Amino acid sequence: MVYVGEQALPWQEGMTVASLLGKLKDGHVYAVVKLDGKLVSRPHFSTTPVSDGARVAPVPMIAGG
Repeated sequence: MVYVGEQALPWQEGMTVASLLGKLKDGHVYAVVKLDGKLVSRPHFSTTPVSDGARVAPVPMIAGG
């Protein structure tokens, strides 16, 4: 299992941050995620593996002015 906030999702071999975020149906665009306490930015989503039992905290982009 992988934990996104309080939500548990099934882990899969070869899972990356990008593939995990693709499973979320929340409509947010994420610039950064916190993966087991470490920040990962969008350019690295497709190459950053997610291990079984990982804790992920997505950080949505916020516009302001």
